[in-house]
Amino acid sequence: MAVERSGDYGALQKVVDALYAHARTVSRLDVVLGAEAADLPRDLMEVVELLPPGTYTRERLCTQLNSSIGGHGWGYVYGTVK
Repeated sequence: MAVERSGDYGALQKVVDALYAHARTVSRLDVVLGAEAADLPRDLMEVVELLPPGTYTRERLCTQLNSSIGGHGWGYVYGTVK
């Protein structure tokens, strides 16, 4: 089974970059709303919705998101975040 990169590859990175453009921390709600506003595909929305409630530094958010992306095996398809 060949796996190809999605047309949405890097879309979650754009959301993360936008969230932290002017903030040092964001809430789970900020992340969910940012993802919805970016019209992320269902798979990536699932990753975002798995975030536990709380406030996130960029490093903590990326760790959480990358853990979910990796767990689903979607790193190559959608990319990871930094």
